[in-house]
Amino acid sequence: MSNTEATSASPTTTADIVTTADIVATVARLRSAFADGRTKPLAWRRAQLRALRRLLTEERTALEEALRADLGKSPVESHTTEIGFVVNEIDHTLKHLASWLRPQRVSVPMALAPAKARRVREPLGTVLIISPWNYPVNLALAPLVGALAAGNAALVKPSELAPATSAALADLLPRYLDTEAVAVVEGGVPESTTLLEQRFDHIFYTGNGAVARIVMGAAVKHLTPVTLELGGKSPAIVEPGADPATTARRLAWGKFTNAGQTCVAPDYVLAIGESAPELERELAAAITEMFGEDPARSADYGRIVNERHFDRLTALLDSGTVVAGGEHDRDDLYIAPTVLGGVSADAPVMAEEIFGPILPVIRVPDLDAAIAFVNERDKPLALYAFTESEATKRRLTTETSSGGLAFGLPIAHLAVPGLPFGGVGESGMGAYHSAASIDTFSHTKSVLDKSLRLDTMRVAYAPITDLKERLLRKML
Repeated sequence: MSNTEATSASPTTTADIVTTADIVATVARLRSAFADGRTKPLAWRRAQLRALRRLLTEERTALEEALRADLGKSPVESHTTEIGFVVNEIDHTLKHLASWLRPQRVSVPMALAPAKARRVREPLGTVLIISPWNYPVNLALAPLVGALAAGNAALVKPSELAPATSAALADLLPRYLDTEAVAVVEGGVPESTTLLEQRFDHIFYTGNGAVARIVMGAAVKHLTPVTLELGGKSPAIVEPGADPATTARRLAWGKFTNAGQTCVAPDYVLAIGESAPELERELAAAITEMFGEDPARSADYGRIVNERHFDRLTALLDSGTVVAGGEHDRDDLYIAPTVLGGVSADAPVMAEEIFGPILPVIRVPDLDAAIAFVNERDKPLALYAFTESEATKRRLTTETSSGGLAFGLPIAHLAVPGLPFGGVGESGMGAYHSAASIDTFSHTKSVLDKSLRLDTMRVAYAPITDLKERLLRKML
């Protein structure tokens, strides 16, 4: 998520009527529902997940219209990156939930035998999910899937910068889910500030590093654990042996989906050796192939979220030579898919996460230089490499650090159910998706069960005789 995300905006109409008292009462209701055990039964968890799935299928058109209004997303993009993504997450979770929640037996050391030991998952309690504007359905509801599956009560705070989607979620979620245990609060900074003053058992935040620090600061008051899904500048390393046409198409797809407003989008390219000229030509061709001669007229190409982000992005266009794109229209919030060549490491476009449809290409002499370039900067949320060399893949796996690492295809690692998604260092802490969501929204409790019928612990009781000492030293 861009570290330039707005932290203030006018609240939505729904948010205008939300008071501090409303928020306090809402959180109290959720905490009471959890305390009463309402959310813990497996049947309740399954019912909520199925209800959420019905919402996504029955209200698909309403959600697509909201996403179109906020971000200019096409119905296909809304399905593949938002609605369908969450449906798949629900289906996978329902299929495996019972096995994920099953207590796990562990062996007991000889000194404690006979006894039984197991690890038992328990829900954390009431969780707060603060979601961003760039994927306002996916990044609000995918964490909610994990929170409900783990047996928690949950409060969702959608981003005010995607007002149509925020309003849709505030309207639809109470129609389908248990309102005693699930709530939505709309609004801007005042509402978020009030929410962070409340006591939660976990806070799940997706956004930028500046606000993440505010979230962590608020969490300190109650020692509340947090998950931070942030962003950063995710590099794409291209070796000379990589097929330039395929590499360019995949880079263009990963970069320009949602008009580049994706936290794991390739932020910049490190082109090794002499790969840059041909790659730049193929990127220009791929953009035309995907979006036509005039991407502004393409039904498959989105728009920038607001004027402030538009102005920030267009100011970066002078950071290099425009190889493709560069056109923009503030009235339409349109910035063409753009490739910049001849970019230096200290160019303005390299100062922060771009979070828009601008792809700089930086030339480096070899893999050593590419690895050094990555490691000299904050750990990215994702690192991509286009190579056929297994040696290169091994080096990047062991010599770099990133939230995720993908070879040959950007952003798609999010769609692999068995892979946790999360950052490291400045790109975030914690992870979710699939079983990792259960880990995030649960506490794993250690349980030891030793019968009182036979007291095998006498050897450990004082007074410690020579015989007891020898036995204890042997057993331990």
